[in-house]
Amino acid sequence: MHDNVIAAADAPLARHTPRAQPLYVEAPLRAFAVATIFWGIAGFLVGVYIAFQLAFPALNLGLEYTTFGRLRPLHTSAVIFAFGGNALMLTSLYVVQRTCRARLLGGDDAGWFLFWGYNFFIVIAATGYLLGVTQGKEYAEPEWYADLWLTFVWVAYLVIYGGTILRREEPHIYVANWFFLAFIITVAVLHLGNNMALPVSFAGAKSYGAAAGVQDAMIQWWYGHNAVGFFLTSGFLGMMYYFVPKQAERPIYSYRLSIVHFWALTFLYIWAGPHHLHHTALPDWAQVLGMVFSIMLWMPSWGGMINGLMTLSGAWDKLRTDPGLRFSVAALGFYGIATFEGPVMSIRAVNSLSHYTDWTIGHVHSGALGWNGFITFGVLYWLVPRLWGRTALWSTKLANWHFWIATLGILLYITSMWVSGIMQGLMWRAYDHLGFLQYSFVETVAAMHPYYVIRAMGGVLYLIGALLMAYNLYRSVRAPQEEPHGILPAAARVAA
Repeated sequence: MHDNVIAAADAPLARHTPRAQPLYVEAPLRAFAVATIFWGIAGFLVGVYIAFQLAFPALNLGLEYTTFGRLRPLHTSAVIFAFGGNALMLTSLYVVQRTCRARLLGGDDAGWFLFWGYNFFIVIAATGYLLGVTQGKEYAEPEWYADLWLTFVWVAYLVIYGGTILRREEPHIYVANWFFLAFIITVAVLHLGNNMALPVSFAGAKSYGAAAGVQDAMIQWWYGHNAVGFFLTSGFLGMMYYFVPKQAERPIYSYRLSIVHFWALTFLYIWAGPHHLHHTALPDWAQVLGMVFSIMLWMPSWGGMINGLMTLSGAWDKLRTDPGLRFSVAALGFYGIATFEGPVMSIRAVNSLSHYTDWTIGHVHSGALGWNGFITFGVLYWLVPRLWGRTALWSTKLANWHFWIATLGILLYITSMWVSGIMQGLMWRAYDHLGFLQYSFVETVAAMHPYYVIRAMGGVLYLIGALLMAYNLYRSVRAPQEEPHGILPAAARVAA
């Protein structure tokens, strides 16, 4: 029964009017697709620039608005919340309609509100980063006015998404919707908990946080790690559980395993945040708690990866002809790498070497570029032509070039950071025969210069790949018009 849900996910609605009316809300989703591509390229471009800044500090240009300290949070938020957030809204609103066989609650108006409301938040947050108006935390969260607006938009997102599920015509709630719901609900809780602040004045931008010291650090990493767990993992697993079976034209390998995956991941992830605070003022029991739950996370994470890969049983030949599926399968491989490396790095003995080093940067980007980026690229190659009523990409060859160029870029990035980070950690803890530190801090920075250049070149390759994708998808949607996707054929409308 469960397999039939996704097999018939694009079937017509049971109820419709005789008018030529779209079966599902799609116009706002096309806007989300364009925004995803735009913000992705913008975020990658800023990332490349700040990577070169670390290698060549003169590129800071002496302006406060172009310094690494201002551009780094802009890059982080652009790729996570702008690129990733638009991709998640695009896919979740697409999937929920088809797996529930129900038109989006609120119709096109609701979709357009989410699009403009969320992207307005992105713009005001980005301007805040450039102007230095942030709460000053690790993720450089925007100030209270942006947080209030995002809260309003996010509650509307939950109501629209949940309301669509409640009015479903398919009795079963497909597992992808479970992951999307966990992402929406948990991110709301994280946002409210981490961003509680008292404005200095309602006419000004600054505010005071509700917590300070080690309590604030604990809340920050409860938020930070679970933003990874539910925004960058759970939401993107929702993509995987719908689009990989669609691309492979096979049912999910084990529906039972997908349910176990969901509940294990949801329960365990919420406890793992303290592993970011090893060897700090955080109590030892909290550090050990975060480490233990992080190690346990390895099992459900790899269970989900295996479930996705085994879905291709009998369909591995499609990797030769479908570049979108190739991106999705490679993304699952990077998901496996990142979810193995993360638990290893959470062990306190390992963390004493890796923490504060570029090893962490390499780990984060193996997940962000490989898992989040590649699964999004794979989905866009499958979904964008269908949203515009096309049946094929303009150029499969260009998509293949994108895959190999981006893969090379990721490998250059993460290997250079692994080598740089381990070298960095070892140099920091090296002592001479008199018991003094063997290397000064500036010597460690100088030793990392060639690896920073390699990292920046890897970023350039990844950016080039994204530009190739944007051009390919643009040419795909500019191809001659076909029967619009999601609209009843004339004969069906007459029969209705």
